[in-house]
Amino acid sequence: MTAHPELDEIDLKILSELQKDGRIRINELASRVGLSLPPCLRRVRALRARGVITAIRATIDEKVLGFEVTSFVSIQLTSQAKATLDTFEAAIAALPLVLQSWRISGEADFLLKCIAPSVEGMHQQLRQFAAMPEVRTIRSLPVLGIAKDAPLPIPGDPALP
Repeated sequence: MTAHPELDEIDLKILSELQKDGRIRINELASRVGLSLPPCLRRVRALRARGVITAIRATIDEKVLGFEVTSFVSIQLTSQAKATLDTFEAAIAALPLVLQSWRISGEADFLLKCIAPSVEGMHQQLRQFAAMPEVRTIRSLPVLGIAKDAPLPIPGDPALP
């Protein structure tokens, strides 16, 4: 696996360390990647400016906030026309309990990661999708548990094949 040509070994080390701990102090990060503080800070800022680092945020257990149900929902639309896709994307962007949305190929057009406070709450959400005129079919895949949640593999990691 080859990294983007604009990312050197130090950039990859920075990315690896930030994935392990997004709250790491910049002086500790600099020490771990073998840089002094100013060049490390410049590199982190450059990685952000170039869009390599898109966000640093806390991962929160949904259940602690009362969201007991997680489900992946596949949606097949009535058409793949741009207007239909745009209308659907705008509609789901406005739904706070749809956490992620991917446009996919195959039997479905979209795969959504949804949360709800209860099974009934998830049912309500599915009914919302069904009421959208551009939706043809819906398939819900309730999550029973997380088997793996790993950071992005960094090129050059000896664990990679």
